[in-house]
Amino acid sequence: MLLVDTPEGLALPCGPLDPARDRTFELALRRWVREQTGLELGYVEQLYTFGNRDRDPREREGAPRQVAIAYLALVHEAPLGAGGAARWVDGYDLLPWEDWRRGRPAVLDGEIEPRLGAWSEGAANAEERAVRRERADIAFGRGGAAWDGERVLDRFELLFEVGLVEEAERFRGMGSAQARLGTGLALDHRRILASALGRLRGKLRYRPVVFELLPETFTLLQAQRVVEALAGVRLHKQNFRRLVEAGGLVEGTGERNLRTGGRPAELFRFRREVLRERPAPGVGLPGTRTHG
Repeated sequence: MLLVDTPEGLALPCGPLDPARDRTFELALRRWVREQTGLELGYVEQLYTFGNRDRDPREREGAPRQVAIAYLALVHEAPLGAGGAARWVDGYDLLPWEDWRRGRPAVLDGEIEPRLGAWSEGAANAEERAVRRERADIAFGRGGAAWDGERVLDRFELLFEVGLVEEAERFRGMGSAQARLGTGLALDHRRILASALGRLRGKLRYRPVVFELLPETFTLLQAQRVVEALAGVRLHKQNFRRLVEAGGLVEGTGERNLRTGGRPAELFRFRREVLRERPAPGVGLPGTRTHG
């Protein structure tokens, strides 16, 4: 993912609306990203409006309340413009509990589970303890509940409430030295990131967004790795291949990738006709290897 250095710290690309210059919010977004990173955005959709009180801590010192209209944009990783203010960052450095590609994240058992248990049992009465346990179980796949990859925002919000992320200390005076799970971002930008990742994971089921992150021609292994990166899980190779081919999502080009080493892999392209043929042409998560 793409971040920029700001006086408040690492942040998502952002900027104020210029009413005289920016005809639409989206055009303002594209201008900010171009000016801050040198990149031109492709796929863009409005994500959510964030306007919680004190989302900018400077409000407590008399600054005006800040409302942010966030967008989800997909862009190919590419060299960034001169100046050094922008950088590519692994999104799972920011939300490490969401990455199951190498198995269950160690941070769950090492830090999150004990703190969630203590938070649940620390409630004032039995009814509140039951409510807290249920919230933790559903969000984090505990107590027999399944891990739901789309509940990214629910998990971040719960970690914030328990005091396990840096933002809890910054905004509420909670957590102190223990509030260091993942790398924090300026303002509430990690909450925005959690919202975006949850949205993307949901879209895998019904929209072919993964192909916005691939070159015009690609191998099926490349496509699988992109889906895995978004979903945070490993997939079975043959199940994935059968799904995308049988679903008419891709078509062979008759060419081979000679740079893969070993036997050259066949190159495919996204089959755009599927957008007319199916109302929900998503990739989904076939043959997930790690799930809760």
